[in-house]
Amino acid sequence: MSRIAVAGCAALALTACGTSEAGDIPPPTESATATSAPDVRLSPPPGVFEFGSEYRFPTGLVVRVSTPDVFHPSESAYPRSERAAAFGIVLFNDGEQPYRLSNFSVTATVGEQEVKQVVDTTRGYNGIPDADRDIGPGSTVRLTLAFAMSTDRDPVRLTLRPYASTPATAVFRGSV
Repeated sequence: MSRIAVAGCAALALTACGTSEAGDIPPPTESATATSAPDVRLSPPPGVFEFGSEYRFPTGLVVRVSTPDVFHPSESAYPRSERAAAFGIVLFNDGEQPYRLSNFSVTATVGEQEVKQVVDTTRGYNGIPDADRDIGPGSTVRLTLAFAMSTDRDPVRLTLRPYASTPATAVFRGSV
């Protein structure tokens, strides 16, 4: 193989291995599948993705979930919790039709136990604002949702569903 070809392959490999800061969520790319390259020995089951990756639903809705940001909720937060985790979620409509944000749902589980969403207006965690809004084709919406966590570092799964009436889900996992 010529030196030019070897150099080109090396440059391509180095470019493909870029990193980003924790919690930094660039807009989703136009991928056809989830994008993440976890260690094969630690690969999640099919249909389960690591925090920080993205998934494209067949309708064209692309979702990306950031790595969690653990925080102590304020005194005014509901429900009361010693610890919570916030997740940045980016929705990109790569479909041909508008997507109604009120159809989108997110649940979090620790182990097999579903945990409650935390509303902490002092810290800016207000659930899904403007839920009656449509996301037009080619448009992006960013949300930040928080969920109550135990005081221990636990495995967490976030289940995203674009429509309550369909079985389609994207499950993201990690530890908090």
